[in-house]
Amino acid sequence: MSTPATYFAAMYDGSPDPWDLAGRWYEERKYALTLAALPRRRYHRAFEPGCSVGVLTARLADRCDRLLATDRVPSAVRTASERLRGRPHVEIRELTVPAEWPRGEFDLIVLSELLYYFSDDTLRQLLTRAVESLEPGGTLVTVHWDHPVPEHRLTGSELAPLLLSTPGLDLVTDHRDPDFTLHTFTKRHTDGSAALSPAAEEGLV
Repeated sequence: MSTPATYFAAMYDGSPDPWDLAGRWYEERKYALTLAALPRRRYHRAFEPGCSVGVLTARLADRCDRLLATDRVPSAVRTASERLRGRPHVEIRELTVPAEWPRGEFDLIVLSELLYYFSDDTLRQLLTRAVESLEPGGTLVTVHWDHPVPEHRLTGSELAPLLLSTPGLDLVTDHRDPDFTLHTFTKRHTDGSAALSPAAEEGLV
């Protein structure tokens, strides 16, 4: 069973930023590593479901021409919208994935601290939707806490085998931190070829 919506509503009722995403050095460091792991300097259209209060969103905005960030909790959407005020290329929307999924293709999808809340079936549906909406050569990045939590069905390490076996994706980065796991993937082109590495893109290899 997926973590119920009431859990998230209760968390945000107690605090506008219940995980202190804006204050902890742990989060700041994790976000810096997430951005450093992205193989492209810039992305045209990105999607960040489960954006919470928009702390990572603000950092992603500097690397994207357009960015859609969503969350299922109305108060989190309001806080994220306030944080991203004045960034017209960023859209913040209330949306529940995978049942509600935006139209069109993205060249970057960010699944940060999200996947361990879903049942097996819903998790597979979400990953399928993500791969389907990722354009060939696009980037999927996943980042997850790697310690047991009662509301988390899986740890980051337990999610890793499922992510690594997802069809159509090539692994770029596999970072195992003491506290979280971070993976970046690129989607294979329609002819089955892999996306170029950053060095290959610049003619270094």
